[in-house]
Amino acid sequence: QVQLVQSGGGLVQAGGSLRLSCATSGSSFSVNYIAWYRQAPGEQRELVAGIGSGGSTNYADSVAGRFTIPGDNAKNTVYLQMNSLKPEDTAVYYCYAQARRSASYGWTAYWGQGTQVTVAS
Repeated sequence: QVQLVQSGGGLVQAGGSLRLSCATSGSSFSVNYIAWYRQAPGEQRELVAGIGSGGSTNYADSVAGRFTIPGDNAKNTVYLQMNSLKPEDTAVYYCYAQARRSASYGWTAYWGQGTQVTVAS
């Protein structure tokens, strides 16, 4: 089983920065993609940023140039560095991972517990 434990988040003024962390466990699993999603009240969950096992990244147009998704392989942790935050970034942020036990298994989606980010204007 893969577990994703999130930390970080909170309240910040517009223009400020926050960093979210997603610590992964489950050493017997292979992870091919980790991402951050967010969901604002009344809205659908949307992809914010993702990183593949080869290091390639993708970002939503709304956060490109402001957010990055660095990782720390030694700590099995992926971060979401959020700069120049805007009130419209306010949402619950979720860590997501696509993993499998071995090549004999299909890829399974795993989610973190979610963390609130509120950007005050």
